[in-house]
Amino acid sequence: MPLRMIQVGLGKWGRNWYQHVLHQNPEVEIVAHVDIVESSRETALKTLDLPEQRVFASLEEALTRVPCDAVLITASLAGHTPLALTALQAGKHVLLEKPFTSTLDEARRIIKAVEQTGQDHPILMISQNYRYYPAVQAVREIIRKRELGPVGNVYIDFRRSDFRNRADDDPGAILHRRLWQPLLVDMSIHHFDLIRAVLGQEATAISCHTWNPSWSRYVDPPTGDATVLLEDGAVVSYRGSWVSTGPQTNWSGEWRIECAQGEITWSARGTLPEYVTIRPLGQEQAESIALPEVPFVDRKGSLHAFVEAVHAGRQPECNGPDNFNTLALTLASVASSQQGGALIKPERYIS
Repeated sequence: MPLRMIQVGLGKWGRNWYQHVLHQNPEVEIVAHVDIVESSRETALKTLDLPEQRVFASLEEALTRVPCDAVLITASLAGHTPLALTALQAGKHVLLEKPFTSTLDEARRIIKAVEQTGQDHPILMISQNYRYYPAVQAVREIIRKRELGPVGNVYIDFRRSDFRNRADDDPGAILHRRLWQPLLVDMSIHHFDLIRAVLGQEATAISCHTWNPSWSRYVDPPTGDATVLLEDGAVVSYRGSWVSTGPQTNWSGEWRIECAQGEITWSARGTLPEYVTIRPLGQEQAESIALPEVPFVDRKGSLHAFVEAVHAGRQPECNGPDNFNTLALTLASVASSQQGGALIKPERYIS
């Protein structure tokens, strides 16, 4: 049976979710749409051809008017906590866009709300869609099996200039250039989550610097680098930029992982071909490896994992307590950058 869902958030990204992930998806039935902004509701009604009687100004109204199993939150970050709490207190499962919340205290409140619902807890999942790619799954398995031994050094480069040359009056560019911490919170959070997922390790500390190049039109810094220390002794060197003048990378970035017995390189999600190569120690040429079949990629992968978890009655991989640690690493990077690169220890979720 399709999972009956209410979608909350009909801005540009929410409409994109509906058009490319939710519409005509047999796994879900979108029974209602919600947005507090009238112009967003009107735009969605026109562009998505939604039934007017199923579009509401508040989640509370939608919950009382339409039977549902779950709530998908694609609203702006400020709405994540109140919307998630409303849905969970109504006993609904929740799939939430990243970032989880803007503070760790808010994340704890949401997780606690899940725990207080009773014996059969609703599912709370954060959509970390970069996990759902063949290259990610392949490298994760190589690391897990220690096919090249333990990890020592990891190098990640992310370079984009998507908003750099847009006109000053371009609505999308205006919004992006005004984002709070556009590199660390909007983008690096994906890479920090992949560090945890692919390497299977938690971070013990992070040092981060961010800056605004002279040609940047961002308010907060769009460029930065970080050093992440991992619990098994490996070290990650990370560099990222929204205003790079170099060759653009895929959205996952370009990864090089040095292990005791060789190296792994990989990249995914973008216009460049997805790949994984390994070069065992002493071998001059790297060899490409076959990528596994992943039937549901990107946000469709997140949605599929969520639906599966609900039907199976089990916690998904990107549940609230797990994603707390991704958010904690991201916020630690922000704190470090604001303190001149100070070494910050990310918090861990403790139930």
